[in-house]
Amino acid sequence: MAAVEFDEETARQVDRAYATPDVVAQRAEVLALLAPQPGERVLDVGSGPGYLVASLADAVGSGGAVHGLDPSGPMNDLAHARNAERPWVHIDSGDAAALPYPDATFDAGVSTQVYEYVPDIPGALAELHRVLRPGGRALILDTDWDSLVWHVADQDRHARILSAWEEHLIYPYLPRRLARLLGEAGFRVAEQRVLPLFNPALTPDSFSANLMQLVASFVVDRQGLTRADADAWLADLRARDEDGEYFFSLNRYLFLAVAA
Repeated sequence: MAAVEFDEETARQVDRAYATPDVVAQRAEVLALLAPQPGERVLDVGSGPGYLVASLADAVGSGGAVHGLDPSGPMNDLAHARNAERPWVHIDSGDAAALPYPDATFDAGVSTQVYEYVPDIPGALAELHRVLRPGGRALILDTDWDSLVWHVADQDRHARILSAWEEHLIYPYLPRRLARLLGEAGFRVAEQRVLPLFNPALTPDSFSANLMQLVASFVVDRQGLTRADADAWLADLRARDEDGEYFFSLNRYLFLAVAA
């Protein structure tokens, strides 16, 4: 596994992806399921550029508190800037494996697209359980990359590209195991949902338009792939759109759990 390095350029790419209508809709689904209330204390594990932190802060209001936690300096810089006018927001440096908070600090915790990168998931979930009060809520969203359907002409090259892309993950199929892992960490799973990201056309503001650039950048010099391979794959996807055959679908899975 070789994690994506969140330097300033990659952070900006992720920031653009999080602003797409697909991820805006995803954020609305996360907020509806977690249902943050005025005055609550909420933790966002892996808060990235801070979009969800801002939405959580608006939901809990100035009588509450939101902590965003991320190990990436460039991501935290974006989150700080995005939440500069919300003094009840705190952006902290750290990771999911060792949360820098006392026991029972938070009423709710959320993590989107994070645990599939964490080496010790049982330990990280135990940490999340520790910092939640009894009865506190946890909302976890992750992707099962087996659910990806992306129409291309060159299937062999596409398979090589996706195989190399999965190197940026530790657990590319995590959702199928999450319910059991949450139970073992002391949570009761209250609800599970699937959230498809579906792009039937390649528009500049679509999630897949941003994802394809991240993928193409990451796979070069992995598993024998070259820059020319990545560029040919991008051209294949764009040609599908020109032919009226573009198709992208990816499933994300949401788990709402309660700390026993």
